[in-house]
Amino acid sequence: MNFFSLNIADLKNHFKSDFLSGFLIFLIALPLSLGIAMASGFPAMAGIIAACVGGIIVALFTGSYLTICGPAAGLIVVIINALDTLGKGNAEQGYRLTLAAIFFAGILQIIFGLFRSGKLSSFFPSAAVHGMMAAIGLIIIIKQFFPLLGAKAQGKEIMEVIIELPNAFLHMNPQIAMIGIISLLMLIFIPRINHPLVKKLPVPMLVVLVGIGFDRILHLSEVQEYHVWDQAFEIGPKYLVALPKDVFNGIVNPDFSAIATYEFWIVTLTIALVAALESILSITAIQTIDPLKRKVNFDKDLMALGLGTAISGFLGGLPMIAEIVRSSSNVNNKAISPWSNFFHGAILLFFVLVFPNLLQEIPLASLAAILVMVGWRLANPKEFKHMYQIGFDQFLVFVVTIFFTLKIDLLVGVAAGVATEILVNLIRGLTIGEFFSSNIKVLNLKEHNQPIIVVMKKGATFWNLFKLKQKLYSLPLNRDIVIDFTRVKLIDHSLMEFIEAFELECVERKVKFTKLGMDSFHSYTDYHSSARTRM
Repeated sequence: MNFFSLNIADLKNHFKSDFLSGFLIFLIALPLSLGIAMASGFPAMAGIIAACVGGIIVALFTGSYLTICGPAAGLIVVIINALDTLGKGNAEQGYRLTLAAIFFAGILQIIFGLFRSGKLSSFFPSAAVHGMMAAIGLIIIIKQFFPLLGAKAQGKEIMEVIIELPNAFLHMNPQIAMIGIISLLMLIFIPRINHPLVKKLPVPMLVVLVGIGFDRILHLSEVQEYHVWDQAFEIGPKYLVALPKDVFNGIVNPDFSAIATYEFWIVTLTIALVAALESILSITAIQTIDPLKRKVNFDKDLMALGLGTAISGFLGGLPMIAEIVRSSSNVNNKAISPWSNFFHGAILLFFVLVFPNLLQEIPLASLAAILVMVGWRLANPKEFKHMYQIGFDQFLVFVVTIFFTLKIDLLVGVAAGVATEILVNLIRGLTIGEFFSSNIKVLNLKEHNQPIIVVMKKGATFWNLFKLKQKLYSLPLNRDIVIDFTRVKLIDHSLMEFIEAFELECVERKVKFTKLGMDSFHSYTDYHSSARTRM
């Protein structure tokens, strides 16, 4: 394993494409980093710190090529919960204690990498993971509607905030709401304009620039009163991004005084697990669209992200992941090496040091609009429709995960989704012993003139997916493979989804891949990767 991921050869050969992509990613990362920090209940500088560390530090040690690292909307819910749990009503204390939890969450991620936990996502059914992300998206949308309209939610629990939504419209600040709604309309309609130049526009940065324009027209930095329909409203600096006069004053050290408490370690473990899971899913997705088809070292990437998270937490910043939206843009921008991630962080640091006053002119309503769109992408109605098309079982797991995440918290939601998936498999005929056993054998490994046969028995479910991946990815790359399902009672969606993806990999490698016994299964829906049981 090479210690450093950045090298001079890549810098010389790919400087132009990587620097250009890094600059374009910076334009997306700046408003997102500020918005995610504010939505998490952290100072705006916390998002900047995480993005800079995610670019400059993580790029040095990353195990992937094209992922962009920084603060993520998916962790907003976790951080808000951490502030409430550890602060117990004291925002400043909650912030410093949460920084300590972030620091140790980073250390835990390094340990995950050292113990080769890079395939952590294999232990979670696909529908539960999708449900977790959709629930996070819904929470972001619900909570960000208030700053978008210039209103404030009184409730802490998400169910209380949902009940307050009508009040957000009844008590909105018209000028702030105008900025938020115009920003939201820009984010919705500009990407739909089918013109090559428009397609290249970094719309979130355009929204920020328009927001700065509104600030200068309306003088939001000055406390003043205005009237609409004989009703008085106030505007002022509280509706703008707040940064310290000297950005280095934004560096805040953690408070480790809660390290001996049960709550502290639950928060720490939650941050580490959610960040690791989200990162693994993002890295997997980006690996599949890498034009050069390079394999990622998941464990090295987890360690690099853990190091970045620990450093960010120690300096007063948010935890970080390999972020899917920025990483996808990085691929589309034709980046080649991890230098693009480094450049995005370096340019962001330069901008904050040189133009800190400009950042303080950004309306919070503009950032809220950007986050509403991020939440919409996570909780898009198409995702609900897609899960229903796969099968009612997967839709049930998906909805149960969302419900318990909204009702209680994220870890309970995921656990409820996993439990529902297990229950569905038991109802469909598996015994508990069959579900939790890993009956996978490899035959003909030494018979070089024969295809390798991978035999599965009883239950082929998400619980066996980790071991199946280990077996399949340890096989020689040039041998034909037969996977034998003739003694399997049930195949669930998560395992079917993986089998189809692995089959495509075999096609690319020009290796023959045969699924033996599949014609004797009954599929629950017409969807290609739906669950199926033996007829």
